[in-house]
Amino acid sequence: MYRTVATATTRGGVPTDNGDSVVTLDQVPRWIDAEYRSSLEDENEDPSFSNSFFPDPLTSPGEESSSNGMVSRFPVDHEINSKIYLWRGQPWNLEVDAVVNSTNENLDEAHSSHGLHAAAGPGLAEECSTLGGCRTGMAKVTNAYDLPARRVIHTVGPKYAVKYHTAAENALSHCYRSCLELLIDNGLRSIAMGCIYTEAKNYPREPAAHVAIRTVRRFLEKQKDKITAVVFCTSTSPDTEIYKRLLPLYFPRDKHEEEVAMSKLPADVGDENGETIIDERKIRIKPLPKKAIPKPPQAPVELPVSDVGLVRRNSNYLDTYLDPAFMSLIKDPDQRRQEQWEKNAQAQGGWTCAKMLGFGDLGGPPLSAAEEYSLHSRYLAKANSLNLSEIAEMKIVYRGGVDSEGHPVMVVVGAHFLLRCLELERFILYVVKEFEPLMQKPYTIVYFHSAASLQIQPDLGWMRRLQQILGRKHQRNLHAIYVLHPTFHLKAAIFALQMFVDNVVWKKVVYADRLLQLFRYVPREQLTIPDFVFQHDLEVNGGKGLIVDPRTKYVYHRP
Repeated sequence: MYRTVATATTRGGVPTDNGDSVVTLDQVPRWIDAEYRSSLEDENEDPSFSNSFFPDPLTSPGEESSSNGMVSRFPVDHEINSKIYLWRGQPWNLEVDAVVNSTNENLDEAHSSHGLHAAAGPGLAEECSTLGGCRTGMAKVTNAYDLPARRVIHTVGPKYAVKYHTAAENALSHCYRSCLELLIDNGLRSIAMGCIYTEAKNYPREPAAHVAIRTVRRFLEKQKDKITAVVFCTSTSPDTEIYKRLLPLYFPRDKHEEEVAMSKLPADVGDENGETIIDERKIRIKPLPKKAIPKPPQAPVELPVSDVGLVRRNSNYLDTYLDPAFMSLIKDPDQRRQEQWEKNAQAQGGWTCAKMLGFGDLGGPPLSAAEEYSLHSRYLAKANSLNLSEIAEMKIVYRGGVDSEGHPVMVVVGAHFLLRCLELERFILYVVKEFEPLMQKPYTIVYFHSAASLQIQPDLGWMRRLQQILGRKHQRNLHAIYVLHPTFHLKAAIFALQMFVDNVVWKKVVYADRLLQLFRYVPREQLTIPDFVFQHDLEVNGGKGLIVDPRTKYVYHRP
């Protein structure tokens, strides 16, 4: 069914028009190849996913790569790097020892990797039916039949839920580790694996890629002599760009990449196997107590019978055998929860002043970078899986053109924010989805507050929560917030945001009392402005210095 062709595939790993062609490993670029960075940028890739939306973490502007004396958790290892490949295409087109099939517990053909059974022939489904299923996180091996590979390793990825995300991460890590262990147990040395997750199981793409890459790295550190090649296969442009961004963090090719990766890696990169570390499940062992010097025997003292039990209860003769330090726990989980509860209570007490002023509940400690990253990833994954067209039709948030400095613009219309008719959680999901492509580079927000004071607006506690969900990338890449027709109450609210929430983001607010001022920052032709904004501008400013053509909306100076 397959045939090997020496010139059927380009150096970048792009399949030919004939889907039955075999791709050999020498046609796939290795991770250590110098020309690798440009090899995957093929003209056939989806142009809608530009590299500008997925910046390389090693070349992001404004970030300093200072190691500060830290020890790299993933140092440069050229021997391991020589075994890593990244290829855009289906793994079963590769001539390797084994390919990985992501399936369900019953090993059904309908739930397997798309196209695998059709390429392998009916024999694969027949053998899968005799295996008795497979548990989540485990793997089983079969023959490859009509595929160019020798074996197919079937594994079952986990379902993702926010409440049990740690269990899902460890189950996914075990999937990759089980596949690599089966590879070695069957005397095989090369493997091609796709992304072991499905959209139906709701696993976020980027967190899944972190788990996959770090698990393979940890496994190769222990078994690199038994494996010659691991090929990460991607079938979509987003997956390809994610792997291109994350591979330098776990497989740095030089000291520069290693130093930069130290500041880019997540706080939790797992244990020696790549699994997430859970403090509550750690075994805490302290050194054995020093051998006590026996005390000289003393003559027994006769005591009344009523005092014997008291003496035994208060006796310190056990001190010669037990060390109190040995019996204590380091950072007991219950004690840590109590400290966190007290910290939250103290933080909430500190915001009482803001709450009394009517700004809402701003309580709670700030989130760490890892917590914000996890929160944003979960919301983005959920937003991409939902149809939010009813939010888009309200025209509360929509894309504009570019400002005078060339930054993309996001427009927010306050008067369209109808709190009584809006489900806030779905609105947050829509905001996360719309802002995601803009936040990858510097961008601008234009907020029309015209007539917005007539509508009920969310309090600052909700604004603080939205900012935490957008994450630190939003804080870093936001260029400016231009506010048109601000009121005294809005200025007071923004001042409260500067004082109680974030002094960095809300210091970027620039007020514009009339449209003509706004057009100095964002040209008129770059904005889609609702009609009532022009009318409000004339009512508030009395047409001072500005005339608006109600038919064409052309704005020019009053003579």
